[in-house]
Amino acid sequence: MKRFLLISILVSSIGASLHSMAQSRGHTHRHDAPTIYVISSAHSDDGCYDEQSLQQAMERRSLAAEATRIDFEQTRRRGFQQLHNPQFIFSTKNNRFSLGIGGEINFRTSYDLKGAVDNIDFVPYDIPMDATFANRQRVMMDATTSRLYTKAVINSEKLGRVVAFVDMDFRGGEEFSYTPHLRSAYISMLGFTAGRDVTTFCDLEAVPDMIDHEGPNAYNFRYATMLRYELDFLRDHFTFGVAAEMPKVSGTYGENFIALAQRVPDIPVYLQYAWGENRQSHFRASAVFRNMYMHNARTNENTSLFGWGVQASAHVEIGDWVTLYGNGIYGKGITPYIQDIAGSGLDFTPNPQNAEQIQTMPMWAWQVAAQVYIIPSKMWASGGYSTVRVSQENGFYAEDEYRRGNYIFGNVFYQLTSNCRLAAEYLHGSRTNMNKAMGEANRLSLMVQYNF
Repeated sequence: MKRFLLISILVSSIGASLHSMAQSRGHTHRHDAPTIYVISSAHSDDGCYDEQSLQQAMERRSLAAEATRIDFEQTRRRGFQQLHNPQFIFSTKNNRFSLGIGGEINFRTSYDLKGAVDNIDFVPYDIPMDATFANRQRVMMDATTSRLYTKAVINSEKLGRVVAFVDMDFRGGEEFSYTPHLRSAYISMLGFTAGRDVTTFCDLEAVPDMIDHEGPNAYNFRYATMLRYELDFLRDHFTFGVAAEMPKVSGTYGENFIALAQRVPDIPVYLQYAWGENRQSHFRASAVFRNMYMHNARTNENTSLFGWGVQASAHVEIGDWVTLYGNGIYGKGITPYIQDIAGSGLDFTPNPQNAEQIQTMPMWAWQVAAQVYIIPSKMWASGGYSTVRVSQENGFYAEDEYRRGNYIFGNVFYQLTSNCRLAAEYLHGSRTNMNKAMGEANRLSLMVQYNF
């Protein structure tokens, strides 16, 4: 009888998962129908195995499985590089605690032609400016973006729904070293998120699916250690978010200034308006404020520069067939928040007209893209254009200093099975320096991804 009870529980759990899949949105290309295992406690009251008790036990477990599925679905983030729900979730009978473990194998192969980027990802900033026999072509095979993750959802009487999430890939060392690397590690409850997560300045749904791990050069997908608060209001049409994040400063100090440990966190903030039956489209306005500390060796005093940036971003679904994406940024001293120039030393530079002074660099970036669903839930294609520009301030600091980067992409994805995805992508990029020297590169990529 116990064996029959276990089989019945598993069947009811799988049935709940299949029911949820049938109710999913028609053009959604992620198939998240996890199998849920409901774990009974050692002191279960299901010791009577008459027909009525068995039926009640099955109903309780079916309800617990459905509640667990809802917990994971409602806490799953959508957007750039966001993970599917795990294939298997373990839950307590009362749904107080559930744990999912999953991941994805991501194999990419690419070929650079007519210019090779000096980076495992396609970053226009790293395009060589002088074409030589050594940088004309390059072939790569890479599985470092494969991921493992675990997610726990706790339904607490005092704290409400609590989410704990950790994930990793294998990009922690040199290129192709396959060194484990922590991506996210955070806990969320009562609107707060504490730990390591994607920066609050990033709109996760502002770009489409891509093979390139970096994404459009005007985008701002990066991780930060943070404390964040978010609030939905007016029937979930509006969302407000604000955070304190660990700063990363990348400037050119020259001879008269010395780097210091930073003393003030970056403060990103956003307000989002969403519409549609499921709030599937949105427009977001964001800003970020920074205070970058350094030491003035000439005056022997500490000083700081104020950096700031504003962004508009959008995700607009037009019917079941077309989705539009975009973001635009302008600011001074915000290189960590523009993909192409993060770590470039362009948050600030010495004043070209007075080396005893230092100044933040003005910069702007924007990208637009569209995704078309060719076969709902099976096949979709996307393409777009992205550009980044660093403007002059009192002239330019060096002739070989980065001025502009362009990024053009087109791709097609095919969902072979609910867990297996195939894709092909073409990328074209260019870099222009302050002296108008220009370099170009092209990349063809193929991807096989399997989720588990």
